[in-house]
Amino acid sequence: MVCNFTRPSGDLPALLNLEEVETLFHEFGHALEGLFCKNAYNMSYIAWDFVELPSQIMEHWVTEPELLNVYARHYETGVPMPAELVNKLEKSKYFNQGFINTELLAASLLDMAYYTLEYPVEVDIQSFEKEFFNKIGLIPEIVSRYRSTYFLHIIDEYDSGYYSYTWAAVLDNDAFEAFKEKGVFDRATAESFRRNILEKDGTMDAMQMYVNFRGREPQIEPLLKNRGLITQVN
Repeated sequence: MVCNFTRPSGDLPALLNLEEVETLFHEFGHALEGLFCKNAYNMSYIAWDFVELPSQIMEHWVTEPELLNVYARHYETGVPMPAELVNKLEKSKYFNQGFINTELLAASLLDMAYYTLEYPVEVDIQSFEKEFFNKIGLIPEIVSRYRSTYFLHIIDEYDSGYYSYTWAAVLDNDAFEAFKEKGVFDRATAESFRRNILEKDGTMDAMQMYVNFRGREPQIEPLLKNRGLITQVN
């Protein structure tokens, strides 16, 4: 892995911020999939709305106290990160989630709207975008995450698939619950994830792979809980 992270400065070593650590864990998840995959052909198809599961699930370990005590230590004293600071970090992720999720879903719906038009069609981009947002009831205080003229994802591999970020989040939050249920370092759960997800990705139906790991189809509640959109899961 080659990453563009904070460099050492003067007498200070390279100290990564939280976002950089999350990126490191995320990309390492992709690396693990490549290392463990038993797919003999590099070009085999991986479902686009499944491809981020191996990476995004790794981000959940970043602020888990059991792991933080191992790696997040003061560079001079070796003291683990204080529990109160960890608690603040966990609570900070709930800030502005209503806005964040609305703008993300608005962009996903706009992307899908373009790719469900019937050919041939002439589209005035600005009018189409405005009419669509009015149609879905997007309030003026919240706009789409991207405007059409610079929404690169709709013409760069993610076309009609921008929703996959949110769907992958449903998968990774639900999958991580399996680890939380048994312990975040539970070996049997980890081996099941490796055997049913990382080794098989691109060679089997994505939902079947997930069911083989989780024992059921994914549920949305863990995502809503993780983002603070619901307070508890019954």
